[in-house]
Amino acid sequence: MTKLERKQTFTREMVNLTICLSALIETQEQLVLSALNIPLSITAFLANLLIIVALQKPSSLHPPSKLLLGCLASTDLCVGLIIQPLFVTYLMSSENSKLCYYAQLFLSTTSAIFCGVSVVTLTAISVDRLLAVMLGLRYRQVVTLRRVWVLVVSFWFYHVSISAISFFNDFIFVTFTCIEGILCIIITTCCYFKIYLTLRSHQAQVQVQDRVHQRQLNAGWFGINITRYKKTVSSALWVQTVFLVSYVPFGFAVAVLVITRLLTPGLYLALDVTFSLILLNASLNPFLYCWKMREVRQAVKETIRGFRCSS
Repeated sequence: MTKLERKQTFTREMVNLTICLSALIETQEQLVLSALNIPLSITAFLANLLIIVALQKPSSLHPPSKLLLGCLASTDLCVGLIIQPLFVTYLMSSENSKLCYYAQLFLSTTSAIFCGVSVVTLTAISVDRLLAVMLGLRYRQVVTLRRVWVLVVSFWFYHVSISAISFFNDFIFVTFTCIEGILCIIITTCCYFKIYLTLRSHQAQVQVQDRVHQRQLNAGWFGINITRYKKTVSSALWVQTVFLVSYVPFGFAVAVLVITRLLTPGLYLALDVTFSLILLNASLNPFLYCWKMREVRQAVKETIRGFRCSS
């Protein structure tokens, strides 16, 4: 057996270990995880649906940025509508039953698609914020709605294709997923660090200017409103931070599984708990939008008022 074949066999064994082994955790733990995910599923669906409807209203948000935000909300909505019900079904199904098998199969496939699109969309948002500060007046000419649409469609096409490949070659799927995750973390970290350095440099220049010149600098030095831009960056950074806090524990648990090659009841429980933490992220993001983004908060309020008036 070649080295590549051994890797493929091990990867397939790791994937198969997670199929229909819900009996590794206690019934009480299954009930607790299910009880937590059921209301979160409803919250994620309704809250992200509200965000998507609110984003259709006119606002000062740049349309490409609004599209990326809508794409992220759409993946979170699918988490609440599809992934969390599948996860609850898997937890509560009998060990090695057909229901358990198919629930896990669809769960792994849909998770790879929606969570993968979420990761690259967050990366695109960080790049979008960096381009806004680096390009200045050229930003709206370079970052157009049509180009972002092409980018978003390519995100979905790529992750659907990768998920399809997982049915034929698990090793390729896991390899591409790991590389993608590492690259996205590196890119977002570099983008926000560069934004921080640029804004810090700008702040130092502002301090030596008089008030009139400062207003001109704020409005025209980068070609954008610096105060509003800082708030937008802060919002994106909050979403990114919550995302990392939600995803890193699951990645650590998977790394322990791959290194030790042992799926103990404790590690299996850790995988289920950290996966629930990933799903929780879909319910938290809408509240972050409303808390940190004034345009989104105002649009949500108007949408709620519209629902009340119509009812």
